[in-house]
Formats: sequence, structure tokens, C-alpha cells
Amino acid sequence: MQIISGTTDFLLQGASAVAIGKFDGMHRGHKALLSEILEAKKRGLQAVVFTFDPPPAVLFSGKAVKGLTTREEKRRLFRQIGIDVLIEFPLTFQTAAISPEDFLRVIVQEQIRAKLVAAGTDLSFGDRGLGDCKLLKARAEAYGYEVKIIDKVLEDGEEISSTRVRQAVEAGKMQEAAKLLGAPYAVMGTVVHGRQLGRTLGFPTVNLMPPADKLLPPNGVYRSEVECSSGVFKGLTNVGVKPTVEHGDHPPMSVETYIYDFSEDIYDSFITVRLLTFERPEQKFADVEELKEQLQRDIAAGAR
Repeated sequence: MQIISGTTDFLLQGASAVAIGKFDGMHRGHKALLSEILEAKKRGLQAVVFTFDPPPAVLFSGKAVKGLTTREEKRRLFRQIGIDVLIEFPLTFQTAAISPEDFLRVIVQEQIRAKLVAAGTDLSFGDRGLGDCKLLKARAEAYGYEVKIIDKVLEDGEEISSTRVRQAVEAGKMQEAAKLLGAPYAVMGTVVHGRQLGRTLGFPTVNLMPPADKLLPPNGVYRSEVECSSGVFKGLTNVGVKPTVEHGDHPPMSVETYIYDFSEDIYDSFITVRLLTFERPEQKFADVEELKEQLQRDIAAGAR
């Protein structure tokens, strides 16, 4: 997959089918949108995703916004499904002020060379977001592209959105989040060396240190599954700061997982941890021995 990032100066070689959106979370609505360009790929068009970096909410609020999927996670997901080109368009106050007409003429027609444009019903582009589906359709003949507008996907009679997924994750409702996403909520990353306390307690674990912009569910223990190069394994994951053993005012957030029936050394390997169900809140124990006893109970319960 070709990644175009940090520049507005690009030109694709060959005709394309492009999906435009923020794609935070890659929920079922996004997947419906992406399926259109993947279908067009079978007809010989390049499958292209056009998104923004940073997301509009970050630029216009001036505040850091935690995402359901990090940049690296998005890249991996797009690569896995067969996207040919990912455009992470640099969003600044200057580039956001492009007229909607110029966005379609210069970026969509001339640079992306789009023959098909897929977008959701809430599409907005150009200066003050004045470009919309109506304008996209109105310019289709002039600029030589076909338009596919994807209706909102519903779950329990309500629209699936990144906001709705975010609310489920923030509440620790992992099964609800999975229904909206079409897959369990995941944290991806490279396994790092921790303090190896779990190993000394008889419960070796793998550790991920998620970036600060990754939205995590409430601190606690979760049933999980772990995907690594050798397969998918059952796991038990602690999301949080490990208050029994970590000290200081700002202990680091980690995603630490015990993997059942697993003995491989996967330090420095890339893994995906999917959080399936919330089991209990993270808590501080009186001492390491009390922590060990609780871990034994957690692991035994997770094995059932």
C-alpha cells in the first residue's frame, strides 16, 4: 500500500475509486463505504482512501482528541483489506480553507484521478465544510466521476457512528462496541519489556504501551484474545496503571496481557489485543501476595 502523508503535492498514476472520510474506529458504516471502492478495484480502478491528518476535530478545537484507531492502526487495517493508496491529507487552517469547487476539481479530479467517489451522507469538504453530497453529485458529470453515497448503517434502530462507538468504549461496554465495529475493540502495538513482575509471580505477561492519543476503556481487567504471528490465543488483559506496583504521580498506562497456553518469546513483535468483556475494575492491593492471589482467581475464571 502506498502512503501519501504530509504533502498536498501528489499525483496518482491511473484512474481510481476513492472513499473520503475520517474513518475513526473503522466501524460497520466505514466498512460499507470501503466495500464500494474494493468492489471497484475488481474493475481495474485503484482503491484509494482519502482522510485527514490531523482529524478536523483536533485542528478546529485546538485540543488533543483521543482516537478509536491510531494512525498506525488505521494504516494496518487499510493494508489488510487491500487498499492500494492511503492519502493522509495534511489539514491546516490554510488547506481547510480550499473552496469546495477547487477540492473537487484539483484534488479529486486532477490529483486523485477519481472515476468513482464514495462517501457517507454526512460528507463535508472545503471551506467551512460547505461542500456536501449535493455538490459532489452536481459536479459528477463535469469532472467525470461516478458517485456512491452510502446511507448510515443502523444498529438497534440507531445510526452507527464513531461517537456512538466511543461512548461504548468509554463505558467499558465492549460487547456493544464490538457490535458497532463489526469486530472487538483492539489495541495494536509492539511488545515491550515491562518490570517482569508477572513472570516472577508465575504469570508471564506481554506489555503494550499505547500512544497517548489512543482511546482506552476504563481501567480494569478484560477477557481478551491476542493475535500474533503464530496465531490467535485466549488472553486476560489489564488496562491501567498497575497501582499495586507502580509509584509516582503519573504512572504509565499499559495494556498487559496474560496469554493462556502460550510460552513463546514475542518481545519486539507486533500484536493485536482484542478486548472482549469487562471483568472487574483495576484495584490496588495491600501487597504483591494479595495481588498474586487475585491474579490466580482472574486467570482461573478466564479459563472457563
